[in-house]
Amino acid sequence: MCKGSEVLMLLGADLGDPPNTFSRAEKALEEEIGRIRARSRDHWTHAEGFDSDLLFLNRALVLTTDLAPEEVLRRSLGIEIALGRVRVPDGPVGPRVIDLDILLIGELVVDRPGLRVPHPRMHQRAFALGPAADIVPGLRHPLRGRTVLELLRDLHAGEDAA
Repeated sequence: MCKGSEVLMLLGADLGDPPNTFSRAEKALEEEIGRIRARSRDHWTHAEGFDSDLLFLNRALVLTTDLAPEEVLRRSLGIEIALGRVRVPDGPVGPRVIDLDILLIGELVVDRPGLRVPHPRMHQRAFALGPAADIVPGLRHPLRGRTVLELLRDLHAGEDAA
C-alpha cells in the first residue's frame, strides 16, 4: 500500500448510544489506523436487510493510513470487539452496537477471502453513499467508474422508477 492512502470507512450502529459509540470508535481509529481527515454529518436511516424498529446512525470518515488493507481490516475488527460488537459467523444480519465497514481504499481493488475493496454492496446502499457523498462526492469507484454522488443519484433514480 502507498504511504498516506485514504480509507473511506462507514460507521453504523443501532444499539446502545450510537453517538457516544462513534466518538469512542473515532478515537480508537485514530490511535490504531490513522488520522481522520474528513467526517460526514450523521445520517439516521431505517434498517436494510432485516426488520427492526430501531434507526441506524451512519457516519462516513476518510482516514489517512500507511497500513496494508488487511491490517486496516484486522484493526477495525478489533475496535468493533473492544466496543462490544458480537459477530455471528455466517449468521443473520441484525442490530449491532458498532459496524465499521471499509468502503474504499483510494483506487485499490482487493478481492481476498474476508476482504473485498471496494465494498461489494456499496453502490446498492444509500445509507453508505449518503454519508460518503457529504465528504467525498467526487471520489470515483474504481470498478464502476462512477463518483460517489453519481452512484447515489443512480440508486435514487432506480428507487423512483420502481
